Amino acid sequence: MRVAEAISLTGAERRKLERIVKSRAASARLIERSRIVLLADDGLQNIEIAEQIGTNSIKVGRWRQRFAAMGFPGIERDAYRPGRIPALGEEVVSLVISKTTQEKPPGATHWSAARLGKEVGISESSVLRIWRSHGLRPDKIRTFKISNDPKFAEKLEDIVGLYLAPPEHALVLCVDEKSQIQALDRTQPGLPIKPGRAGTMTHDYKRHGTTTLFAALSVLDGKIIGACQPRHTHKEWLKFLRLIDHETPADKELHLIADNYATHKHRAVQRWLKRHPRFHMHFTPTSASWLNMVERFFRDVTTQSIRRGVFRSIAALIAAIEEHINIHNRDPKAFIWTAKANDILAKVERAQMKLLNLRTA
Repeated sequence: MRVAEAISLTGAERRKLERIVKSRAASARLIERSRIVLLADDGLQNIEIAEQIGTNSIKVGRWRQRFAAMGFPGIERDAYRPGRIPALGEEVVSLVISKTTQEKPPGATHWSAARLGKEVGISESSVLRIWRSHGLRPDKIRTFKISNDPKFAEKLEDIVGLYLAPPEHALVLCVDEKSQIQALDRTQPGLPIKPGRAGTMTHDYKRHGTTTLFAALSVLDGKIIGACQPRHTHKEWLKFLRLIDHETPADKELHLIADNYATHKHRAVQRWLKRHPRFHMHFTPTSASWLNMVERFFRDVTTQSIRRGVFRSIAALIAAIEEHINIHNRDPKAFIWTAKANDILAKVERAQMKLLNLRTA
């Protein structure tokens, strides 16, 4: 148990402190500190003093200790407080930025604040302040993929044109499959969310098989035609095309936007399409699946119904996916495309030019 500093005042010291307490000219801070010392001289402990004068025991202990160490000067002057941290020079800031953006530390792919601070000779917190003020995050990385399709511009304009100005008396459908969706059962039950704690889920799991979700998103109203199948070969794709044929009005032309997956162009599929001339295929450029708006629906079904789900069978997984589709179709909302083809093309061209400059540098 900690024992407070013992205070033993001389007569002269006590009279001086009592005069300060009664004085109208003394500051409130000095009067409070003088009362602390007088009560400490009376033998009271810090908690008792704090209760009497209406403050906390930490403050009482601080001024009691300062008087014991320095006497009157200890309570007459405020404790030293460090001033503002001096600003780093421009040379140091430039060095941190250049090393962060242009160099790599030995044996590592990127700098940590501690390692770069040691390299430059400043504190870790100073490095973090510089990174924050210049929008640098060496701990994060964003992935990208630029299409090298020689017909990129042509395919881009075709698909964006369907989004922004769909043909009359026709339906535009974004179609694709989300393959290898796993039915995962956690090894232990998780804890539910509650105030102050996120829900929990074990990192390990048991696999109970996979399924493939075939989906067609209507650009007009956002409705989904969906079906789960065990595989994703051209045979399953043909089954899905027949489902689309059955689920859409027979008098409507159908413009389907799909990626370049081989099953979408299989010879059997091409023969079927020739026998069903109302189907018109529009293929996205290579490595540009982001042009297909059904990918946004796949994102939603993954984050809302699959990723945190617990499925002890394929049937349970399929039931959850079908329930998500049914709820979505009760109140569908169209995914609105706003980007213009020229803007996208200009952005891709700028990215290709940057990559070319990096390769030739």
